[in-house]
Amino acid sequence: MTSYCDYCNSHPEDTFNKTYHDTQYGFPLGDDNLLFERLVLEINQAGLSWITILKKAQNFRKAYRGFDIDKVARFTERDRVRLLADPGIIRNRLKVNAAIENAQRIRELRKEFGSFKGWLDAHHPLTRDEWTKLFKKTFVFTGGEIVNEFLMSTGYLPGAHDETCPIYKKVASLRPAWMRK
Repeated sequence: MTSYCDYCNSHPEDTFNKTYHDTQYGFPLGDDNLLFERLVLEINQAGLSWITILKKAQNFRKAYRGFDIDKVARFTERDRVRLLADPGIIRNRLKVNAAIENAQRIRELRKEFGSFKGWLDAHHPLTRDEWTKLFKKTFVFTGGEIVNEFLMSTGYLPGAHDETCPIYKKVASLRPAWMRK
C-alpha cells in the first residue's frame, strides 16, 4: 500500500503544500531561472513557514521579474526600495539583498560553468555538509537548512519523498541516471 509523505498526511486540508509536493518538490529543474527562484524562495522561508512562501510565490515572481537572473543581478537601489515596500513578498533587507547578490554571483559562475545548473552538476554528488560549505563559500544567506531544502527540493539530495509515496517513483524516473547515485 502506498501512502503520501508524513508532511502531506499531517496537513490534509492544505492544497498549497499538496500541490507543491505533487508537482515540484524533489523534481529536477533544468532551467537556471527556476533554480534561482527556488533558492530565493528557500532563503525567504528562513524563520517562516513554507506555506507562507507558497501563498506569496506569485507575488515573488512578479516582484523579482520572473526570477530572471540577469534582470535581478542588475537591480538598483530603487529596486531594493521597491521590494522592501512590497507587501506581497517578505520585506526583509537581508533576504532582498541576498537575492540580488546571489543573482550577481550566479552570473559569475556562468563564466566558468556555463550555467547555475552546470555549477551544481559539476559538484554533484556531495554530502549535505560539503554542499553547505560550498554554498556558504559561493553565496550569501545560505545556511545548512536553506541549502538542504534547496538541494532536496531540486533533486540534488535525496529525502524529498518517502519511498512509499506515490510521487517518489515519478520524481526518481525524471532524474538523470548520474544523479541517482
